[in-house]
Amino acid sequence: MARSRHNYKKETTYEDSPAQVKRREDRNKARRKAQRAGRVHKGDGKEVDHLGSHRTGSLSNVPTRVVSRKRNRSRQPKRT
Repeated sequence: MARSRHNYKKETTYEDSPAQVKRREDRNKARRKAQRAGRVHKGDGKEVDHLGSHRTGSLSNVPTRVVSRKRNRSRQPKRT
């Protein structure tokens, strides 16, 4: 089986792009909001899922729900 090689420089450039920084801020903000509401807690194995969102674009003002980590990641498209 061939071993995949990571292009760490390319990954870092992508993660540091303004659009991705904004999406990460929106994800973190949604998590904090759910924590304040008592819907999630640190270490509970739950994640905040954004409903109807696409892989690109803004995540602000997108409705969310709390799902298990396994359920949230199993329905996500594979990242290659």
